[in-house]
Amino acid sequence: MRGLRRWWDDTAGGLPATFWYLWSGLLINRAGAFAMLFLSLYLTTARGASPSLAGLVVGAYGAGGAAGTLLGGVLADRWGRRSTLLAAHLAAAGLMVALAFSRHLAVIAVLAALVGVVHSMPSPAFVAAIVDVVPEARRSRAFNLQFWAFNLGMAVASLLAGVLAEASFLALFLVDAGATLAATVVIALKVPETLTRRPVTLRAVAGRRPGLHTALTDRTFLTFVGLTFLLAVLTMQTSTIMPLAMRDDGLRPTAYGVVVALGGALIVAGQLFVPRLIEPYRKSTVLAVSTGLMALGFAALTVADGLPLYLGAAVVWTVGQMLAAPPNAQINADLAPPELRARYQSVFYLTFPAASFAAPALGGLSLQHLGARHWLVVGALGLVAAAGHLLAGPPRERRIAELRAAAERAATVPAGR
Repeated sequence: MRGLRRWWDDTAGGLPATFWYLWSGLLINRAGAFAMLFLSLYLTTARGASPSLAGLVVGAYGAGGAAGTLLGGVLADRWGRRSTLLAAHLAAAGLMVALAFSRHLAVIAVLAALVGVVHSMPSPAFVAAIVDVVPEARRSRAFNLQFWAFNLGMAVASLLAGVLAEASFLALFLVDAGATLAATVVIALKVPETLTRRPVTLRAVAGRRPGLHTALTDRTFLTFVGLTFLLAVLTMQTSTIMPLAMRDDGLRPTAYGVVVALGGALIVAGQLFVPRLIEPYRKSTVLAVSTGLMALGFAALTVADGLPLYLGAAVVWTVGQMLAAPPNAQINADLAPPELRARYQSVFYLTFPAASFAAPALGGLSLQHLGARHWLVVGALGLVAAAGHLLAGPPRERRIAELRAAAERAATVPAGR
């Protein structure tokens, strides 16, 4: 019992109540965010859209997501984390209801783009609020729990979506709206505004007037974003190129489902043990090792020709993903000046829609022309990212130390000056 209590303290102890309400809102939101998973199926079966038109509508959702990420970051820093979260969740619930009853494809396309905006807006605000309320020493475990909740919610969403889609597409959209409203209630009742107005200290560190352009011209931060983009390209292989490779190997879609389910099960079962495992090591070292594992897992697909080899490779790259999640999120938070915290998050989160475009667009060409050797290219990208983390680690740490020193000096400035 004592060992279990110690493990719990190491994994989730010492986190403030506001974090747990944010975590609960995130979990409810992700578990209920399933309607857009079946958008293309809904368009082709219930609305008579062609596959190409359905692809354009889904693409509009993705484009809206990129815009919503930046908008959410700016609003969260100017307007407040809580206000941004509430506005985005309320708008998402209303738009989902509108989608449920819309019949014209043009209207559905516009609504899908708007849903993409409001679905992406909360991400920078959620992370900025977590950084606001969680002490620095405990942020790694907080981000680990956030990653765990996100994957648990997605697993639940995938199961619920299949059941509801078979029963009624109308129910699919309305239950999604209801879950979003439930998350809104949790945030409205339990999450206070975490944004505090501080003296502007960034000029002492960056020499610029603070704004979104600061994040977009911060070389140390952008180097980290670029390395995260490579990691995201690797991760996106599982949902974009791997299904095609498995089909070419004569495997059925159910085999692909088994591989994806294994990765999700590993994360849900094992993610809570990660913080204690990686705590003794430098973050750059952990990221290098984790990215190297992902490179090894995907490179192994070069010789994969049956389900057992795909499952074994999935174990390797999933362990890499699990190790990468806490330090990746914490470095991102540490590199952001307090007054630009959400803006930096929004730029960081742009890596994922960018990777979701680059991975299938370039990966498809690579698989077509290189065949199984495509996976050697993917593995090489992972090794480049691993080496990049080792090289970029020392200057990142110096930059973080500068930001901490500036924040400490700002804390000594009398209020009102």
